[in-house]
Amino acid sequence: MNIREVIPESLKKILRPVYYSILKPDKYKKSLGFWHSRLAIDGGTFVNSHYERIMLGMAGEESDRFLAGKIVADFGCGPRGSLVWANSAALRIGIDVLAGRYADVFKSNLVGHGMIYLTSTETVIPLPSSYVDVMYTLNAIDHVDDFELMCDEILRVIKPGGEFIGSFNINEPPSVCEPQMLTEDIIKDRMLNKLEIKSYRLAGRRPEGNTYDGFFDESPEYDNTRPGFLWVRGEKKN
Repeated sequence: MNIREVIPESLKKILRPVYYSILKPDKYKKSLGFWHSRLAIDGGTFVNSHYERIMLGMAGEESDRFLAGKIVADFGCGPRGSLVWANSAALRIGIDVLAGRYADVFKSNLVGHGMIYLTSTETVIPLPSSYVDVMYTLNAIDHVDDFELMCDEILRVIKPGGEFIGSFNINEPPSVCEPQMLTEDIIKDRMLNKLEIKSYRLAGRRPEGNTYDGFFDESPEYDNTRPGFLWVRGEKKN
């Protein structure tokens, strides 16, 4: 059970300033530290070619043609250029709470990605309602402070009939950077029951560097007592 679900709202109001002043800066510092280390590993220019295979795999598509003329976004995109492969899209938007910081420290990388980087907050995605045709999220939604609130925000900005394509880390213990421990039941209750599900797939975690390879097997292995992944594609109900 997530501890936030059992804390009374009155107590949350008292504790929230403490959290924002102490824990959240540490969360963001660790996230930026990860991307600095990733940039060093990549040799000074973020490597992003792997996103095409993963994100087409999440969608169950062979090419980006299904995005032709559409507005596509990636919630929790990071600074690596997660949508550079989506050349058919009319507009590519990377949404991240640290987008402004990425622009400051990784400018030379971001300006070459052909994407708009938009700074979100922990409570709102600053886009009009019913704006996005296709919303992706990959290993990001467990990073948010309030899972239910941000699920609602993601759904709000998707057009009726638009699509959500998500990869969820499930059964992972919470951490500073990933405070949500997600399960199938939580994800279904807070988000998937508001979608018409087109595909729903589970796979176990593979070794680092081949993390998502289980989804590309004919019969992915999954043990619901261990950390794994859920890939979902669904349509927003009208």
